[in-house]
Amino acid sequence: MKQLIAFTKKEFLELIRTGKIYILLIIFVIFGIMNPAIAKLTPWMFDMLADTMKEQGIIIKDVAVTAMTSWEQYYKNMSMEFIVLVIMFCGILTSEYQKGTLINMLTKGLPRWKVILAKSITLFISWSICYWLTFGITYTYNAYFWDNNIADHIVFSAMGSYLFGIWLLSLILLCSAFLNSSSAVLLTTGVVYMLTYLFGMVPKLGNVLPTKLTSGLDIMIGKSLISDYSISIGLTILMIVLAGIGTVVGFNRKRV
Repeated sequence: MKQLIAFTKKEFLELIRTGKIYILLIIFVIFGIMNPAIAKLTPWMFDMLADTMKEQGIIIKDVAVTAMTSWEQYYKNMSMEFIVLVIMFCGILTSEYQKGTLINMLTKGLPRWKVILAKSITLFISWSICYWLTFGITYTYNAYFWDNNIADHIVFSAMGSYLFGIWLLSLILLCSAFLNSSSAVLLTTGVVYMLTYLFGMVPKLGNVLPTKLTSGLDIMIGKSLISDYSISIGLTILMIVLAGIGTVVGFNRKRV
């Protein structure tokens, strides 16, 4: 247990030392502020375009902005948040291979599964802080400017995208257990994400794949029911568990 705590502490100190945690916090705070800010500025932007559009025969009526406008922006920006997440953490294990920093610890008796567990804890806690920080900022501003009661099941909708981020992180760890460079991990994770997204466009598959979890806006507007996500949630959790097992098995056989 002491080894696990010490190694996890080392991982968080590494995030602080490299400045990654500060970069992530700044980016996700910006995302949180951006969602209500864009919604608040929407009428002003349409007013600026009104004269130009009128000359082309297009009349812009008054634009009604609500909390839902901000939540729509929240889910539009989600894909960018996932990209930032993958880019920032694609080298979580491969950088250790290249620097050779794991050799001394492993030869001194640190079990390999503890390395994976410590890395996982670091990733999941970092993602949790950043994600819910963005959500909290957006929710607070929406409550201040408008009324969040216009949206249904806000927290449950947000949980879907949060779980999808966990799935992405488990995929990064799985790829890192077999590949030697961060660019290879980034490429492989990106390819898997794109394939999952493309397969998700197939009606029957789209309701069960992890990408279904990113459509939380459908729940907010009443287009989907919570029960529609049960299979996707169960499959995603199963994939996370299997990815974790695969990561441990792959890392145990990895030549560091």
